[in-house]
Amino acid sequence: MKNKIVFASLLAAAFVSTVTAQDTKAFLGRWDLTSTPATGKPYPQWLELTENGGKVEGRVQPRGGAWHPIAGAHVESGKLIVDLGEGTGPATVWELTTPVAGKLTGIEKRGDAADGLTIAGAKAPSLDRPMPKAWTKPRPIFDGKDLNGWEPIGNVENNKWIARNGELVNDNPETPGKRGPGAANIKTTEKFQDFKLHIEVNCPEGGNSGIYLRGRYELQVGTEGGKLPTHEMGAIYSHYPPPAGSELGLGKWTTFDVTFVGRHVTVLRDGKVYHDNVEIPGPTGGALDSNEAEPGPFFLQGDHHGVIQYRNITISVPKK
Repeated sequence: MKNKIVFASLLAAAFVSTVTAQDTKAFLGRWDLTSTPATGKPYPQWLELTENGGKVEGRVQPRGGAWHPIAGAHVESGKLIVDLGEGTGPATVWELTTPVAGKLTGIEKRGDAADGLTIAGAKAPSLDRPMPKAWTKPRPIFDGKDLNGWEPIGNVENNKWIARNGELVNDNPETPGKRGPGAANIKTTEKFQDFKLHIEVNCPEGGNSGIYLRGRYELQVGTEGGKLPTHEMGAIYSHYPPPAGSELGLGKWTTFDVTFVGRHVTVLRDGKVYHDNVEIPGPTGGALDSNEAEPGPFFLQGDHHGVIQYRNITISVPKK
């Protein structure tokens, strides 16, 4: 009898484990999210969930800053409860419904109460594309004379971007390392899918800016104080640091050559390989949207310390 009881207990445990695995399977993978607060505008986020030994693990990209690991996740009443592991007060969790046709929805709770934020998600596209066989001749997307083809975004009332001496300059005179008082960013009016970008930048000591590819993935310009390599000059923000021992080289002109096809990016800085065909898993903090399958603009950060200078910005795209 005892053996039968033990066997029945093991069978029940195995059944529960199987059910849990089946319940969580639909949630696994990468998700492009749009979060809509009770008041204010929607903003992009990103979530990746994996399974390890029957345990759901993952990471989340908040509205700004770096991604961080989730504290945990479990299925409850047919919904996935994701503990974001944020803050010091009541736990902040996402309550996500079982995905249907690659879409999911959910709400955010703080403690037991919903805080009014709703979540809409879509399975992130793979974006696996072969390297184009040929590219168009590079053409300028900044003429050095005016802001034609560019427009301020964010706090446009405090736009500090100007064209001066052939340079695109963020004239935001802020203390090095300190965030400015809501100055504007700037983006191209034209959108791009796959491309080769050439861009030169002069970032002052303590300066902080960023080049957003398709408006979603940040190539770090300047410094965040050296605490994390993935937040320093030439990093794919929060994902890939520059090569070990790389100098910031602030206060002088430096060149980035970027080849971006699908999710894979190669970055050369002054001819040195910083990133060799690495995969960017998802949007970084500060992205304009999470619509990864769509083309997007280039956008340059201007809401941090100035004076940042860009010049000789050219683009090549795959030949049709």
